Amino acid sequence: MKTQALTKPITLVKEWKKQRDERPKELALTFGEQDNLDVLSYAGLEEQADYLCIDGVYIRTLFISGYPFVASSGWLDNLINFNHDADISYHVHEVDALHALPKLHRKITELESQRRSMMRDGKIVGSEITDPLDSAMELRDKIQRGQEKLFQMSIEIALRADSLPELDKVTKLLETTMSARLFYSKSARYQQLEALQTILPRGEDQLNQKRNLDSSSAALTFPFMSSELVHERGILYGVNKSNNSLVILDRFSLHNANSITFAQSGSGKSYTTKVEILRQLMQGTKVIVIDPEREYKNLSESVGGTYIKLSAKSKDKVNPFDLATTFHVKSDLSEHIQDLTEVISLMAEGLEKPEKAAVDKAILKIYKKSKTEQPLLQDLYAELHNLGHLQLCERLEKYISGSLAGVFNTHTNIKLENRLVIFDIKDMPENLRQIMMLIISNFVQNQVKAKPEKRLLVIDEGWLLLEHEESARFVAGLVRRARKYYLGVSIISQQANDFLHSEYGRAIASQSALRILMRQDTTTIKGVVSEFNLSEYEQNFLLTCERGDALIVADQNHVAVKVVASDKEHPLITTNPAEVFST
Repeated sequence: MKTQALTKPITLVKEWKKQRDERPKELALTFGEQDNLDVLSYAGLEEQADYLCIDGVYIRTLFISGYPFVASSGWLDNLINFNHDADISYHVHEVDALHALPKLHRKITELESQRRSMMRDGKIVGSEITDPLDSAMELRDKIQRGQEKLFQMSIEIALRADSLPELDKVTKLLETTMSARLFYSKSARYQQLEALQTILPRGEDQLNQKRNLDSSSAALTFPFMSSELVHERGILYGVNKSNNSLVILDRFSLHNANSITFAQSGSGKSYTTKVEILRQLMQGTKVIVIDPEREYKNLSESVGGTYIKLSAKSKDKVNPFDLATTFHVKSDLSEHIQDLTEVISLMAEGLEKPEKAAVDKAILKIYKKSKTEQPLLQDLYAELHNLGHLQLCERLEKYISGSLAGVFNTHTNIKLENRLVIFDIKDMPENLRQIMMLIISNFVQNQVKAKPEKRLLVIDEGWLLLEHEESARFVAGLVRRARKYYLGVSIISQQANDFLHSEYGRAIASQSALRILMRQDTTTIKGVVSEFNLSEYEQNFLLTCERGDALIVADQNHVAVKVVASDKEHPLITTNPAEVFST
């Protein structure tokens, strides 16, 4: 059916045009040859039983007709995050307690009478009687105490599409999505014009499809958390999967700049990290990466970074005792000695309490003796030998005169002056990787303390540092102190369970304002959901999301994002074998 004047606004437009046409010509010239209303109004409207077509756009309005018995936090998340063009309208009307209580009393009387009648006849009283009765009695008591108020609420959703088959498809998808949460929706048949008026922001509920809700349930229908995440000076992470807006985040504007990334192997965690590194470099941030799997070499070469390959035979060396020359505060030296004790403990496969005290005393002595140059591991070895700790010296012997003498017992010959520095430790023996990661982290920490500036330290496969208490305690301390020195620490791990089951792992997670969660499996999802207090929708998203999809949790913001790279960025950061080794 074709119509042009079935609604109040359309009627007003028609009458206004008629009045305009009847004006004298000299008056019409005052208003111009073409009126603005002709530009703003639509050309035609077609009304059918269950949809409208306005200027070639198909619109169908549905309303929520059935609600679940129990309201829970986020019970309308599926509707709020529905990833299609939709306008949602809430109409809320408060019901006066003086009118609500008599109706509740009458309903309670009816239900109680029905329950007693069924019991008298020997029938089983089911939940269809007991649940509404208990709910009505509880609501009555709360209203009488002033704990709750009663509201009448109606929820309408208008869907838009470019064709009728597409509109039918989206409608079916919405109905399925909502029914999964026990919400039932109906199309406003033969009332699509009234439904459209109800959706418009005029406060007119012409459909009048209301449902009684108490104030607690009504409050849970509103999305208090925005899915938008846009910072003025941030970098682009990707596209918001809820509304296709851009996700622009400045991690240094959060309450700390630390981050953790959890993902299954092959979910795109390294790809996401390299996208961020490239864009952080463009913002002037200096980036240091500890790379156990040689995934960042191509990136380093493409931007002119410093690539440091550490192994038992490499020429690049890092001295565990290297201390920045600007360290003159006693507290800084004391803190450094404590961190260095953790390194020695890891190298010696654990220290007893007397040995820790001896190492602390020996380190302090060798720093007092070495005034012109940095001390070496052999200096500590000699001091411990003088103190009579021969068993400890035996455990350190391989690093002094054994097969590993050239790895840790030398002076540092590298610098962190470049904007991108990659530490490649892939060729290190497995039993030394953790020690080297700890030594590099300590070296970076000392350099950062000496000259604070905007830096990012990326530790890939960070779960390795949680295998021993010494390294786990050190990294937890590093993350906690990083903010004081304008440093952000990014820890990447695919072992989410191992990470979160560790006391220090949970401490690191709590000290990271930015959490990037990618695809999980059923063995890890429970721990991730519990640790970060995720909703059921977010849990399902992490179980089913595609490669490159992520849930970003930044302080209190939760956003599902598709990480995207430009055509020029992609070849520099991809590790897909089909692309890397293609000819």
